[in-house]
Amino acid sequence: MKKEKKEKRKAPKRSYEPKWDKLDNTAHLFPVIAGENVTNVYRISVVLKEPVIGETLQKALDIVLPKFNGFNVRLRQGIFWYYFEENGKPAPEVKEESTYPCRYILQNRNNSYMFRVTYYKCRINLEVFHVLTDGMGGINFLKELTYQYLRLAHPKLREKEGDRLSSDTSLNLEDSFLQNYKKSHAKHYRTGRAYLMKAPKLRAQEFGVLHGYLHIPQLKGICKSHEMSINEYLVAVYIWSIYQGYLHGAPSKRPIRAAVPVNLRPYFDSVTTKNFFAMISAEFWPKKESYGFEEVLQIVKESLRSQISKENLERIFSYNVSNEKNFAMRAVPLPLKNLAIRFVYTSSALANTTTVTNIGNIKVQEPYVPYIEMFQSFLAMSKGQFLKGTICSYQDTLVFTFSSVFQEPVVQRIFFQKLAAEGLDVTIESNGVYYE
Repeated sequence: MKKEKKEKRKAPKRSYEPKWDKLDNTAHLFPVIAGENVTNVYRISVVLKEPVIGETLQKALDIVLPKFNGFNVRLRQGIFWYYFEENGKPAPEVKEESTYPCRYILQNRNNSYMFRVTYYKCRINLEVFHVLTDGMGGINFLKELTYQYLRLAHPKLREKEGDRLSSDTSLNLEDSFLQNYKKSHAKHYRTGRAYLMKAPKLRAQEFGVLHGYLHIPQLKGICKSHEMSINEYLVAVYIWSIYQGYLHGAPSKRPIRAAVPVNLRPYFDSVTTKNFFAMISAEFWPKKESYGFEEVLQIVKESLRSQISKENLERIFSYNVSNEKNFAMRAVPLPLKNLAIRFVYTSSALANTTTVTNIGNIKVQEPYVPYIEMFQSFLAMSKGQFLKGTICSYQDTLVFTFSSVFQEPVVQRIFFQKLAAEGLDVTIESNGVYYE
């Protein structure tokens, strides 16, 4: 039986020097700390109502990628900073998923790109090295990739919609940190060590994923009864679950802190597709013998509300930008900068027990709604944080996803049981790691 020759995809010809671009303020961190164990890769997936055809998805990526300058780049190392250079190679190869998610992206095996696209049954996965963009930028790209795929898979849809990008898709590459910062010399984030969860881990490369599906109208009713937003409530229940699962309701010498990234775009009228977020921490420090569930909810709510204001968020990122713009710092060669960045990262990473990120309610263009079932998202592990949570929603369904390398889903079990005890209907889905 003859083996079919795979058609070699060619990169578009160009007769000019490749363009280059600076990294945004937050992105400087990620190339320094990234590796096999701390990949700094996140995943956003869209689940369709039909099986995905790999060849069609590849064609869609080949069409869409050249339109996104923020994704069509490779990372280069300069004397003083890393920088982006336009990538002239064909789009990375789309593959059927066969390994665990959020693995380190080796650029030299990925046509020098810093993202990958895979598929499995009805699901399209976009995995992004955080140096490129945050979750909002990832959604921006994934939606257009999905639209293009659906147009190729359904010619009538293509006839009706054409191949243009949607009006709500941004191609803006502004560094909104630089555009909005104010001179600052004071540090506005915590570096004192937090309580860290310790437990037996899965085997090397294994990665556990657990999705919990909640009905938003029902969830809103529960949150209203506690006088909390959905984000506040879910972060608080997560912290309660850590308190019960690992501390067993006992006092601790260190606080439980959940790092909560805040999308800054609505606060500063930005539409950038680069990273633009600030990190705050929801804190609960169990100093006395026992705390009730309601007590923990109120403590976490007050902790979050005291930090989420435009003024405070501005102070947080302005401190980081001020350091980047410091002349003495700018003149330091990159290898020395990297040492300083690693030290600062270690201090700040160990100041949090876990991370919970909420990428919000994802809306798609009306013609594509009948083809899309849901969205999912989750994070890779980082130093000291081996369990993380991600929230995203589509239409009336919210998905809270745990990603972890712990053998036992201790916190996950308590979390979903507590939501059920609160009166919520919860449907659980796993990648199978915990059932082996």
